[in-house]
Amino acid sequence: MKTPTALDLPMMDPLPEATQKYFDICNDKLGMVPNVLQAYAFDIDKLNAFTTFYNDLMLANSGLTKLEREMIAVVVSSINRCFYCLTAHGAAVRELSGNPILGEQLVMNYKTADVAPRQRAMLDFAALLTTASATVEEADRQTLRDHGFSDRDIWDITSVAAFFNMTNRVASGTAMVPNEEYHGQAR
Repeated sequence: MKTPTALDLPMMDPLPEATQKYFDICNDKLGMVPNVLQAYAFDIDKLNAFTTFYNDLMLANSGLTKLEREMIAVVVSSINRCFYCLTAHGAAVRELSGNPILGEQLVMNYKTADVAPRQRAMLDFAALLTTASATVEEADRQTLRDHGFSDRDIWDITSVAAFFNMTNRVASGTAMVPNEEYHGQAR
């Protein structure tokens, strides 16, 4: 089976039992296997590393809500113009927020979004990390603290932003395309 990228890296066939089970869970919960997972399935070790880190950042306990983590993913992906992540994580923002307008605002210009000042500070920091990470100073972290974020929260904001900067580049560099199903979700 051809992977959902322009690269010719075929998915392992058959998949290891644990990987097939994970893909089956994706199908049950999402109605699809995200193309990013299929793309990584040419190398199960890389797929496992990717999914372990993604699941920890985006689903594990954090002072950030799942919605806030998805918001960071969309803002970073908007700056990087990553079609895959804007589509997939824009759908997640729409679903988690119950607000399709918020998803579109974050995709187009997060500064127009009606979000709490705390979330705006978080998104400003993620944008700064994306556009000029070497300029981040203690004052930038203090701004987050002033909005109620702990140092652990700042770590999580930074880690989510950094992860999506990396994945945006992988998606763009490999011509990864989002699943069509994402386009109509939570509209």
